[in-house]
Amino acid sequence: MPTRFIVLSRISPLQISAYTATSAVGVGKAPLAEALENSRSGLRANDFGNAPLPTWIGRVDGLEDIRLPEALASWDCRNNRLAWLGLQADGFLEAVAAAREKYGASRVALILGTSTASIGETELAYTQLDENGMFQPAQRRAEVHTPHSLAMFVQQVLGLEGPSETISTACSSSAKVFASAERLIRLGLADAAVVGGADTLCGSVLFGFNSLELVSKEPCRPFDAGRNGISLGEAAGFALVERVQTGAAASALHLLGYGEASDAHHMSTPHPEGLGAERALDEALARAGLAPEAIDYINMHGTASQKNDEVEGALVARRFPATTHASSTKGFMGHTLGAAGIVEAVISLLAIERGLKPGTVGTRTIDEGFGPQIRLAPAHGEVRYALSNSFGFGGNNCSLVFGKAEAA
Repeated sequence: MPTRFIVLSRISPLQISAYTATSAVGVGKAPLAEALENSRSGLRANDFGNAPLPTWIGRVDGLEDIRLPEALASWDCRNNRLAWLGLQADGFLEAVAAAREKYGASRVALILGTSTASIGETELAYTQLDENGMFQPAQRRAEVHTPHSLAMFVQQVLGLEGPSETISTACSSSAKVFASAERLIRLGLADAAVVGGADTLCGSVLFGFNSLELVSKEPCRPFDAGRNGISLGEAAGFALVERVQTGAAASALHLLGYGEASDAHHMSTPHPEGLGAERALDEALARAGLAPEAIDYINMHGTASQKNDEVEGALVARRFPATTHASSTKGFMGHTLGAAGIVEAVISLLAIERGLKPGTVGTRTIDEGFGPQIRLAPAHGEVRYALSNSFGFGGNNCSLVFGKAEAA
């Protein structure tokens, strides 16, 4: 396929002032970095639900034991509990409070991605219908049984009053939040933004993906010659983005570029030539003003499904030099759906901050159709620029470029 050149203006970088992620490997950045360093997977045999599907999952421990403060009790559901847990880590609440004080609550936007929101609680409510077929009184909570529950809950927790969006574009949801934040800030509608996402395990997720014959009965093996499906997981992640601050350290982390595309080739199968994915990738590089050779680490979408890996593996092989270190991190915490974009953005930021290039957990033999960019073992070395790919159902694709201020 001939290379297509996309001409776009470079964007002004946005500073990543705080970030955090919670997944099956732990709460916050420290356990995540340790897992990446030691190739420690958080996947386990499925123990979710009354009749667990025979598969492996990335489950966050302790969600059933969390009790929200009394003032937030009406928001209680698994998804909002996970968001609450994730917000407590890495001083994120304090960072947002400082931004709220600096700019004013109405000038800090909130943009969150989710694929299923609080649908797990709605599933539960339908199993508890009264004799008239109505929800039980305790489940008559409009603020929970809505796709916007996550954003409304987090907005209340953070005390924000600026623009608020829920993005639900399947697996690219919490990657596209960065693009929306850049536009809001560039257009003067906000001075800063909290971005992120959360998705939790539920019956619709597990059995829905299984009905598509996409779920593996063993831990997922991204880009493996014998790969046979995904492992589902749950996660929450958040980042605070704002205009680059005067006097910021040379090592400050920046969002440098983003690209979005929707090829709408098929409901659940990517375009066979990766046209939408490549367009998103090209736009991200163009907005960052970078050539493919400048990228030191690529966090690939890499779900371990046949077609997704086939298309993305070929794309990376033809667009990047053999020296580029690329990997899928789905083997660490599973495919966290609407939270995948933010969790893998956090991994990319950790790669830049710590000079750590993760490997690909669970994979034994890389499919011979893929290039040498895909690595199984972690490596150390300077990461000036990192690319994070999120390619979702329906051809909803997003790529993000992050970098150090000194490199930019």
